[in-house]
Amino acid sequence: MAQRHIHYEAAFEDYLRSRGWPYLPVDEQKKAIFAGARIKSFDFLVYPPDGKAWLVDVKGRKFPYDAKGGKRYWENWVTREDLEGLRHWQGVFGDDFEPGLVFVYWLMGPSHREPTTEAHAYRNEFYAFLWISALDYAAHARQRSPKWDTVTVPTSAFRNLVKPLHKR
Repeated sequence: MAQRHIHYEAAFEDYLRSRGWPYLPVDEQKKAIFAGARIKSFDFLVYPPDGKAWLVDVKGRKFPYDAKGGKRYWENWVTREDLEGLRHWQGVFGDDFEPGLVFVYWLMGPSHREPTTEAHAYRNEFYAFLWISALDYAAHARQRSPKWDTVTVPTSAFRNLVKPLHKR
């Protein structure tokens, strides 16, 4: 396992290993340049047992997230750069690769609750892994913050679009 300093990515990598799914972590220190433009890196190239290979950008979030007004569930914001990067990478790799976002939720409550019935234990913490196609995400995204150039999918649509990774 690669040395991962971000616990969300480390938990995801541990999950992939526990499933026996072949994968390659992407070295984020090496930035790619295509046609004179920098493209944001994705985090993992994953070869699930069935279907296309995945270009995965991991998005770590707490579930629930403590906000000033109380607890917030289903946080799913990303930057436009995240979506653009995945779109460009799919163009590089071709149609045999599917770009997607894996939301790694660090469960702040009981491990048996939403967002999925399957929780993965990693370093005495519990995580849930949810997949959404980058194309589906982009099609339903709405602007969240112009200042930070972030987008989000409304909660009801997001919950209908994501799939637990073990059922993907």
